[in-house]
Amino acid sequence: MNYLIRYSPEITIKSRPIRKSLAKQLRRNLSIQLRRLSQDIEIEKCWDHIEVSVPASDDHLRYQVEQVLARTQGICFFERVQVHSANTLEEILFHTLPVFQERLGGSTFAVRCRRTGSHDFDSMDIEKFVGSSLVSNTAALGVNLSQPDITVKLELRDDTLYVVEKKIPGLNGFPLGFQDGALSLLSGGFDSSVSTYLAMRRGLITHFCFFNLGGKAHEIAVKEVALHLWLRYGSTHPVKFITVPFEGVVSEILEKVDNSQMGVVLKRMMLRAASHVAQLLKLEAIVTGESIAQVSSQTLPNLAVIDKVSDVLVLRPLAMMNKQEIIDIAREIGTEEFSAVIPEYCGVISVKPTTRARMHKIEKQEGRFDFSILDKALANLVREGIDKLELNSGAFNSAIRIASMPGSDEVVLDIRHPDEEEQQPLVLPGHKVEKLPFYKLNSRFAELPRQAAYLLYCEKGIMSKLHASYLKDEGYDNVGVYSPNKVIQPQSALE
Repeated sequence: MNYLIRYSPEITIKSRPIRKSLAKQLRRNLSIQLRRLSQDIEIEKCWDHIEVSVPASDDHLRYQVEQVLARTQGICFFERVQVHSANTLEEILFHTLPVFQERLGGSTFAVRCRRTGSHDFDSMDIEKFVGSSLVSNTAALGVNLSQPDITVKLELRDDTLYVVEKKIPGLNGFPLGFQDGALSLLSGGFDSSVSTYLAMRRGLITHFCFFNLGGKAHEIAVKEVALHLWLRYGSTHPVKFITVPFEGVVSEILEKVDNSQMGVVLKRMMLRAASHVAQLLKLEAIVTGESIAQVSSQTLPNLAVIDKVSDVLVLRPLAMMNKQEIIDIAREIGTEEFSAVIPEYCGVISVKPTTRARMHKIEKQEGRFDFSILDKALANLVREGIDKLELNSGAFNSAIRIASMPGSDEVVLDIRHPDEEEQQPLVLPGHKVEKLPFYKLNSRFAELPRQAAYLLYCEKGIMSKLHASYLKDEGYDNVGVYSPNKVIQPQSALE
């Protein structure tokens, strides 16, 4: 199976040197991801496209390859193609007919062909010959050149014929790594998850910063979202997950700041902390999930006052979006299920929050704040590699059982996203396997029989390890991790 990958328009309009650099970065990212699936996958560069050759007809491998291509920045679209040798019109028809013979039944169609090289015929000759032959040899309703139900797309380069089976849209944007790094403020909700994704789609190497207001359960939930986004859209590059303990900051605000000013002051404290972290990591920008006027702290006057505490550029990808647009994107990228079950930890709730903050009033309120508490929070921040997230990092190996094969009395809990589980169901003859998606695990695990023993399973092992550590910490001694290779090997960003 072969794929033709077309660059995003933002790559093709660049000058020749920039275009070559962007294409090189895209090929590097694809090489890292695709060769994790199979070392036999080949990637060939061309000026206007990239060709990927998958040397197997395995449906699951094909699904995995297409998932990688659909989630890689810098691709406008890609086409699944059959590749054949063809020198005559008859040979072109011979290879095209089997692909479309059944598909054209009851539909109108048009043949579109691109041709390069020296031939005794041109592109229009191919379209006419193949089109008339398909009318005669299929149950198609006929040719419709203006609005066909199906487009039969062919590409002939010298004596190589590409018959397009399917066209699949890509993410567009710039290849990850071509832009500088940014720090995304991630709470796990709809807004921050989507804004993080949009930053990654523009090619920003996006690190994660989490202000912990809700304890370990909140931390677990946000790490899930970060892992999901990184594994899907960013695993070609190593990034950090920064946790800043902010409970003390919130307590100080609740005690010292007037009710109406609390929301703006909290956002300014977060932005101060984020600026410190960004400078620590040498990052060029901070990404937030704020949308203009969605809540009281996000009015234009309030955002202007909030931004004054930062020396680092603040990006707001959602600034002009409404809530439904944001939720639609969350559904598309697979974070909706996470965000829907994450409690809102707003930190402070004002009865009558200001919508027109004034700098002199905010500065007066902050004059009462003990900034040593913010300094302490920053001194106690935790910095972890996203591909090595652990909750009990010091005692994990001894505390959690990792099994290469479940015991006779152990139940394997498949915690993968339903989409992944459906594509490759986990089958273990002689062993019981139950499905419980990770975003329901923390709330549903307590309902399972306590006398049974459970092994958590996911493809990369990171989610299983994360949840097993959390459940162990919550007092569940009947949980472990099922890893067929014994040692958990996440998609390493350091390859």
